[in-house]
Amino acid sequence: MPDRPPHHAPPHHPPPHYPPPHRPGAEQPLFPPPSGPCPVRVVVADDNPVVRAGLTALLSGREDITVVAQAADGREACEAARLHRPDVVLLDVRMPGVDGLSALPHLARITRVVMLTYSHEAEIVREALRGGAGGYLVHGEFGVEELVSAVRDVTRGRAHFTPAAATAVLAHLRGDATAHAQVDPSPLFSATSAEALSQLQPNVRQSSPVVRARFRLSAREAEIMDLIVSGMNNQQIAATCFISEKTVKNHINRIFAKLHSSSRSEAAAKWLGTAVTS
Repeated sequence: MPDRPPHHAPPHHPPPHYPPPHRPGAEQPLFPPPSGPCPVRVVVADDNPVVRAGLTALLSGREDITVVAQAADGREACEAARLHRPDVVLLDVRMPGVDGLSALPHLARITRVVMLTYSHEAEIVREALRGGAGGYLVHGEFGVEELVSAVRDVTRGRAHFTPAAATAVLAHLRGDATAHAQVDPSPLFSATSAEALSQLQPNVRQSSPVVRARFRLSAREAEIMDLIVSGMNNQQIAATCFISEKTVKNHINRIFAKLHSSSRSEAAAKWLGTAVTS
């Protein structure tokens, strides 16, 4: 018999894939969570360069989070959000020029926003929620793991609050009249001109008693650490505390030893409650 030619199976082509049809009434999330292994993209907005550096260093150490930009005020935060399209913006409340609450409604139309601030007054928390904030973290009430969890939660559409912010929200929901007594009288949010903003004194952030006790700093050391976090240099701290610059340096050396830190950024991150401590 003559040899038959070898049999070749026809090539296999998988059926085309079509996306499922859109079902009427099925709402799509405004900001769907990032798909795949792409890291969460974050913009850090704070007027204090020490705080920005500390937060950036902490978040950049996570494989699933990357800081794509930093901003010193609300205007820079909006520009960074439009340019980089981040998944989350960490936004301070009190900043010169355009403050956080003024920038918040614009940012909320672009991405998710977490307020990361020392401002825990009930009215400010409520205004942030009305402006579109998806979370509210008060410095001194959280550690680095909770900070990371908050970024991840808000990216997935889950709100995240630290105790002071949660208390303000509950007081509002319960109609607690005493919550209105906590409104911050600072003129920062009522100022309508650059001249009024320029007359504001530097905002010295006060650390919580829990943080002070954790590191066993003396009253003077705690005062100096608060001034460091507020952005003052040694000369300014000396003038504020009516001591010499040499005395300031001695205090700072002891502070760094107690906080197991080698730089202002590292010490500030720990002091603000956003770093792991031994």
